[in-house]
Amino acid sequence: MGQHSALGGRQGSDPQLGRSKRSLAPVFVLGSGRCGTKFLFSALLSAGGFAITHPESNAFNLLGLCFGSLAKRRNRQRLLDTYLASDVFRGSGLVPEDISGLVMENCRNAGDFLQIVMEAITRKQGARRWAESTPWHLHYLPLIKKQIPNALIIHIIRDGRDVIASLQRRSMFGPLPWDKKRAHIARAIYWKWIVNKGRRDGQALGGDYMEVRYEDLVKRPQETLEDIGHFIEHDLDYERIRQVAFGEIDIPNTSFRDDGNEAEASPIGRWQRLFTPRQLRDVEVVLEDALPQHGYALQTPVAQRRRSLEVRYMSLLHPLYLNLRVWLKSKTPFARFARKGYLRSSLVTGAECQKQEKVTLSG
Repeated sequence: MGQHSALGGRQGSDPQLGRSKRSLAPVFVLGSGRCGTKFLFSALLSAGGFAITHPESNAFNLLGLCFGSLAKRRNRQRLLDTYLASDVFRGSGLVPEDISGLVMENCRNAGDFLQIVMEAITRKQGARRWAESTPWHLHYLPLIKKQIPNALIIHIIRDGRDVIASLQRRSMFGPLPWDKKRAHIARAIYWKWIVNKGRRDGQALGGDYMEVRYEDLVKRPQETLEDIGHFIEHDLDYERIRQVAFGEIDIPNTSFRDDGNEAEASPIGRWQRLFTPRQLRDVEVVLEDALPQHGYALQTPVAQRRRSLEVRYMSLLHPLYLNLRVWLKSKTPFARFARKGYLRSSLVTGAECQKQEKVTLSG
C-alpha cells in the first residue's frame, strides 16, 4: 500500500505560476466511511496551498443527481437557488456574483458545478488548488475523471474491522430491517464491497490513482506524507502540518500530536476491544480474502472460520441491495428525493476561520 502507478510524466506547466499542471490539480481523498478520509483531508489543508472548504461537496452523489440534468437551464437555476440559500454557501466566503453567471452559462454537470464553486473559493482565498473528501464519491470515480479529467484520486484503505467497529458505535450504515441483530455482518459486506469497487475503478485510472493505508499515515506519517506529496506534487511538510493542526489533525488520536499519548489514544486495533468472539468470527469470515490482501492479519483460527447460514445468505443478498441502491440513486428519478441536509452545515466555522489565512496563503 502507499504505492501508485508511474506518473507518466508531468502534464505540462503553467507559464504564469511556474508550476506543473499536476501540482495545481484538484485532489479527491476518498474511501469507505470511517476510514480516515477527513484526517488526510485535514492534513492537506494544514500543509498550506489548499483552499479551506467543507470536506464533503456531495457533488456527484447528491447535487448532480437530485435536480435532474444540468444541461437544462431550469435545473441549473434550481440547483443554484438551493445552493445560494444554504449555510454551506454562506460559510464559503463567496457572494452570489462569484458563481451565479458561471453556473448558469457554463455548468452542464456535477463536475462543472464543483469546479466553478471550488475554483471561486480558491481564487478568493489566494490558494493554489482545492481538495474534496466525500466518501460516497468512491462510487463515481469513472464519472469524476470524465468530468474533471485532471483530478487526482487518493483512496484511503483502513483495517475493515476498525471501520466496522466505528460504524457499529455510531450506528452508521444500518443493515436491512430484518438483519439488525447481524449488523456487523452487513457492515463487513459493505466495507468489502465499496473497497473492492473503488480499487477496480481506481486502478483503471493509472497514474492518477493512489492507495494509502490509514495505518501507515498514523504510524509513519512523515514517510507516508512524502509519498503522497510526490504523487500530487505538493509539499506536505510534516512539521508544518503538526503545527497548523487544522480540523481533525487537532484531534488527539494519532502520532501527529507527538505528545507521548499515542499508544493510549491509538485509533488502530480498536476492534479487538469492541467485538465479541462470535462477531469477530463472522466479520473475518466475510473478509477472509480481503483483509490479508491489504496486509491485515486474521485473528480467528482457520478451523473456526466457517460460513454460517446467516453469512451465506447475507453475502448473497447485501451486495445486490447495495448495487441496486446505487443504480436507483444514479439512474432513476429516485435521486430527486435525496436528502440535502448537509447544505445546512457551515462550511468554515469558528476556529477554522482563525487558521484560514495562515493555511491558505503560505506554501
